[in-house]
Amino acid sequence: MGQFDTGAIFESLDSFVRTHTEVAAALVVALGALALVVYAGIRFKRPMGTRFAEALEGVDEIAVLMHPNPDPDAMAAAIGVACLAEQVGTTPTIQFAGQIRHQENRAFRTVLDLDLDPIDHVSDLAAEAVVLVDHNAPRGFAGAEGVLPYAVVDHHPGDGTGEAFTDVRTDYGACSSIVAEYFRDVGAKPVPPDMHASEVNASYTVPSQVATGLVYGILTDTKHLTAGCSAADFDAAGFLFPGVNEDHLDRIANPEVSREVLEAKARAIAGRDVRGPFAVADIGTISNVDAIPQAADELIQLEGVTAAVVCGERESNVYLSGRSRDDRVHMGRTLESALDHYRGASAGGHARMGGGQIIRPDAVTDGGDGESVPRDELVEHIFEALSGDI
Repeated sequence: MGQFDTGAIFESLDSFVRTHTEVAAALVVALGALALVVYAGIRFKRPMGTRFAEALEGVDEIAVLMHPNPDPDAMAAAIGVACLAEQVGTTPTIQFAGQIRHQENRAFRTVLDLDLDPIDHVSDLAAEAVVLVDHNAPRGFAGAEGVLPYAVVDHHPGDGTGEAFTDVRTDYGACSSIVAEYFRDVGAKPVPPDMHASEVNASYTVPSQVATGLVYGILTDTKHLTAGCSAADFDAAGFLFPGVNEDHLDRIANPEVSREVLEAKARAIAGRDVRGPFAVADIGTISNVDAIPQAADELIQLEGVTAAVVCGERESNVYLSGRSRDDRVHMGRTLESALDHYRGASAGGHARMGGGQIIRPDAVTDGGDGESVPRDELVEHIFEALSGDI
């Protein structure tokens, strides 16, 4: 068998390049473009968790920002992101606007001993790089509209994006499930409650506190994995289970219930207006607005009711919360439609649950005395929206 004459081959190539410079240049450009395509393909086929960890590693510190009045899913996602950030050498600060009022939310914060910083103004943000969790558009504090997020991790519909990273999965029941996947993507191992992270043979770990929080976040946003969830939510809970502290989970899930919450539930049931499969209840004036969603949770349990909305008033502002197990009723859109008649109103949510508020009742456009929202009229708008008559 003959041998290749490499010298002759290079001489021929050199001659070809000299006599066909345009073709040679085009080949170089084409090969460069092909190399970029291959590189991009390899890069973007990497797991989202790996890409997110690299995005976190790219900055010295981050502000992990939850939505206003954060619930367990938002808090769990935030502590998960903060934990991953710390493990790549980035300093996190978890922040939120509004308050943490619901007894379940307060229990979550207390039992897991979470360090969460409240903010009122954009200047209160702890870092220039802001990571939004469980929402994709900053809101709830002065100057929020001027914040350009560094990263967004969410499961709600919306167009918000992050400068370095965006992951919005509307088919997931909980943001906590997405964050749990990030840990799994980087090969992390949950730490059992009776062990220390140093005893787990892994470069990345999920501390028991974080695993417990993420599992509870999944459970609360999917009604204990019975509604609005996907296979990914079950997989995430299964992955986290070895790290769950069952005692902490029980203490979060079963906090003491205040007298006002029990009274709100009783008023919702006793004063409900039921029309076909839909129920609406106006529970009047309350001091704790978090009693409203808890009353809605109770009302949807009534036999024959497939969608329920509860409204109440605090300091002249009206708040609504809805629940649906009716495929005909997307609760988030329903409340948006019901409040479309009022200026200063906002609403939204998922197919199974939603919330809304009228913060400026003096700006009612179609009725009212300038001081309060005409409640009978509001109830009618809600029923019209529930029935699709919009």
